[in-house]
Amino acid sequence: MSTVSIIGAGLSKFGRQPDKTGRGLALDAIASALADAGIAWTDVQVAFGGSDGSGLADTLVSELGLTGIPFTNVKNGCATGGSALVSAVNAIRAGAADIALAVGFDKHPRGAFDPAPQDWGLPVGYGEAGLMVTTQFFGIKIARYMREHGISAPTLAAVAEKAYRNGSLNPNAWRREPMSAETIAAADMVNDPLTRYMFCSPGEGGAAVVVASETAVRRLGGRPVHLRGISAGTRRFGSFEVFGPSIQGAGTPSSVSTSTAAAAFEQAGLGPSDVDVAQLQDTESGAEIMHMAECGFCEHGEQEKLIAAGETEIGGRIPVNTDGGCIANGEPIGASGLRQIHEIVTQLRGEAGARQVPGNPRIGFTHVYGAPGISACTVLSV
Repeated sequence: MSTVSIIGAGLSKFGRQPDKTGRGLALDAIASALADAGIAWTDVQVAFGGSDGSGLADTLVSELGLTGIPFTNVKNGCATGGSALVSAVNAIRAGAADIALAVGFDKHPRGAFDPAPQDWGLPVGYGEAGLMVTTQFFGIKIARYMREHGISAPTLAAVAEKAYRNGSLNPNAWRREPMSAETIAAADMVNDPLTRYMFCSPGEGGAAVVVASETAVRRLGGRPVHLRGISAGTRRFGSFEVFGPSIQGAGTPSSVSTSTAAAAFEQAGLGPSDVDVAQLQDTESGAEIMHMAECGFCEHGEQEKLIAAGETEIGGRIPVNTDGGCIANGEPIGASGLRQIHEIVTQLRGEAGARQVPGNPRIGFTHVYGAPGISACTVLSV
């Protein structure tokens, strides 16, 4: 299988930006990614991109340039950006292009997401009963997990405290003020056991990544980061997912994150113990805790000990969400997966400034998760 490398990664600012449209945030991210790669839009041969509610990515060619390239729209919930990247990488691997672009963007209003149940294959009554409110699902899932694996409420606050602390070191983050675990724990309860500041907020932002073949990398030079493994997958029978009315079957629920992460590691010929820095979906602080185990970085129930020991901090054994994750950056649905890639590229290049992981990290991992049970994971290296 041919090597595909990231040659450019770019972000817009994240957070409320009343002077910018969602499309404008996408254009900012693309301009940054192209500049990072040292190429022009006319060099891009194929593109994939998506947004949950800010328009069609392919129409960005109106501003970028009418070069005639194929540009495919992707919509996979919070995994939209990760899925766009998988598509771009596969286009390179298939020989359809030497240079491809993936972009994700969104600009969400204040308040909770309001998905229609019929769009997700669910009866209208499911929404009328309030079960489309995602905070309820996250509260139910982490409460069950905590009971089964001995995780205490202070660990939820500790994860969010780390997110805000890391976000304060990230010039592109939305939430740039540190917040104590005590303040987080004492905040308004949203869905027990998760308080207001343990959740990310629907936000605004764009992210873009340029990938290239070995031939293009040799021609262009630059600072490539290699995609050692990349995988996307959907839920299996027995999973416990957003908008899932029940756990199917018996025994321990299956996890799309586990199977997708395992596939990415197998493709890379590496394992979780090889990773120097990781990005894990943290729609709320409980998600980060569960995804640590689901992606193979520890056993279920070990998270509390690892977090208390500082293992997931920037200077720890396995730094997680060094840019503040979704909690500090917000969740512009289309952009989150590619924001994760941008952070790992920045870390592996040693360009993360105040939040730089020490010791010259060489292997990174990203994991994004979206409703109703889809995940995309990558393993990156320098």
